Amino acid sequence: MANIKSQIKRNLTNEKRHQANVAFKSSYKTAVKAVHSAVTAKNKELAMSSLSIAHMKLDKGQAKGIFHKNFVARHKASLASLVNTL
Repeated sequence: MANIKSQIKRNLTNEKRHQANVAFKSSYKTAVKAVHSAVTAKNKELAMSSLSIAHMKLDKGQAKGIFHKNFVARHKASLASLVNTL
C-alpha cells in the first residue's frame, strides 16, 4: 500500500477508471452478442440496427483509448461481413 497521499488518490482514480472500462467492455460484448443472435435468427433489420450500435461502441471505445484502432477495424469488418451474409 502506498504511503504517499497523491499515490493513494491515484490508486483510487485508477480503480474507478478500471471499473468503468470493464463495464464498457461488457456493454460492447453484449452489443456483439445481439448482432450474432440477430444473424442466427435471420433478422436483417435487427442485425443492421445491432450492427450500428456495435460500431458506435467500438468507435467510442477507440476514442476513449480502451480499444486499439486495429482491434476496432478488425471487429467492425468482421461484424459487417457477418451481417452481409444475410
